[in-house]
Amino acid sequence: MQSIASIRDYLRYWKLITLILGIAVLIIGSFAMPAIDWDIPISFIMGISTYIFAPITARSLLKRYWKWLPLGILGAWVSIDGVYWAYWAWQNPAALDAMRSIQWQTSLCLYGICACVWYPDCSFKELLRWQK
Repeated sequence: MQSIASIRDYLRYWKLITLILGIAVLIIGSFAMPAIDWDIPISFIMGISTYIFAPITARSLLKRYWKWLPLGILGAWVSIDGVYWAYWAWQNPAALDAMRSIQWQTSLCLYGICACVWYPDCSFKELLRWQK
């Protein structure tokens, strides 16, 4: 049976370090470039959602695990727009109305970058060998 993700894969230290660094960059960005819809909680929510789903989306497409593609597409939507909509509909509907139509492009690009980074299911040592 094809494996799309594993707990071992999510707990790899190099992936967790990149997640922490990515969330840190988002938090710093929320202070450096303030926007009505950019705060610390949404940085964590969208970052963790992307961490969970981006590898699934990438593997379902690149490894042609077609039975997992619906989960990959759903995960992409949840990470790019779903949690954003849910959070801002509850937190500040005016921010949602003002920013939703333009935030998804940036989120989609970041999701794609994260999918590429977190695609490999391997240790850091194996990743270094894989890059040669």
